[in-house]
Amino acid sequence: MNPIIPKSAFEFLLRLKENNNRDWMQEHKKEYLTNEKALKEFYSEVEKSLNITDEISKTKIFRINRDIRFSKNKTPYNSHRSVSFSRAGAQRRGGYYLRLECGNSYMAGGFFDPNPADLLRIRKEFEMDPSEVREILAKKDFKKAFGGFIQRNAVKTAPRGFNAEDENIDLIRLKSFTVKHDFTDEEVFAPDFKENLIHHYSLLRPFFDYMSDVLTTDLNGVSLLE
Repeated sequence: MNPIIPKSAFEFLLRLKENNNRDWMQEHKKEYLTNEKALKEFYSEVEKSLNITDEISKTKIFRINRDIRFSKNKTPYNSHRSVSFSRAGAQRRGGYYLRLECGNSYMAGGFFDPNPADLLRIRKEFEMDPSEVREILAKKDFKKAFGGFIQRNAVKTAPRGFNAEDENIDLIRLKSFTVKHDFTDEEVFAPDFKENLIHHYSLLRPFFDYMSDVLTTDLNGVSLLE
C-alpha cells in the first residue's frame, strides 16, 4: 500500500497558522502527533525508494518549533513541515529536500550555501568549462521540471577574483546551486505522490553526479579522495 500525505495534516497546519500559540498547540497535541506519525511513515518510504538507486546517510525532519531568539516574528511554530535526505559518503554530494504546506509544497535539491572551499571550486569549474553543467540544465526533462537554478542567492556583480564580463558570470555569481519544483495540494494528496516525488528527485542525479565529480577532484581532474 502506497504511503500518503493525509489531508488532515494540512488542515492541522492551517488551523495552527491561525492559532499559533503554545496553549492551542498543547490542546491539540494528540492531533499533531497523529499527523506527525503519518508524515514520518511517508518520509521513511521516500528514503527507502531513494536508497534503491542512491545511498542516503541521514533523514532530517525539521522541527515544528521555530527559533525565535533573533527573529521579529515571535510565533512559536512553523505552519509547514519539511524534511531533507542527505547522501552518504564523501564521494556523493548534494541533498534532497521536501516542504509540505497548504498551497506552497515543493521539492528541491542541490547545493545550498556550500562552504567557501567548495564554492570556489565550483566557480572555478564554471569559469574553466561550463559545458557539462549547461548541458544538464538544458536537458528537456530537467528544464521542464525545474527551469534552472534558483537565482535569489547570488552576488550582485562578480565574486572577488572573477571577471564581471565573463560569459559564464550568470553561473559564477551564484552562491547556491539549487533547483525546485512546486506541487499542488491535489498532487500532494494523490496516491502516486511518492512516485511523483521520487521521479523529480531522480532528475537531479546527473547534476549530483557531475557536481560530486567536480568537488572530489582538483582543477586538473585529479581525485582528492585517494
